[in-house]
Amino acid sequence: MFAIVWALSLRTVMSVRRFLPTSILMDRLHTRRGLKWGVPAMLLAVPYAFAAMVCAAMGEQSGWFSVLALLFVWNAFKFLVAGPATLLQLLRVRARERRARRIQAMLELEAERGHVAGERAEPALRT
Repeated sequence: MFAIVWALSLRTVMSVRRFLPTSILMDRLHTRRGLKWGVPAMLLAVPYAFAAMVCAAMGEQSGWFSVLALLFVWNAFKFLVAGPATLLQLLRVRARERRARRIQAMLELEAERGHVAGERAEPALRT
């Protein structure tokens, strides 16, 4: 029973996710091209926090504004966490790319010298 509920909720979330603006933006931030925009995207937490404060103040009149304030707080936290997370991912990806470029340069240098990777040059035999 628990597995059915879990599968249905996951399917519902995944089908609705493509229509949610912050989820779309988060998906784009976590691509290789979007990683550099993670720290500036943290600034989007400010309008969300302001909207949460306004909705919390209006929540005394209607309970629905409290739900909306909770949604805005959640989105603000998503953007606050996304900044450092994407920065760490970007540093990791750039280090991996730098390592790959260095290995490629070493292989090209060995190829220019006539060596095959993994083999040693044989000493010349004297006759």
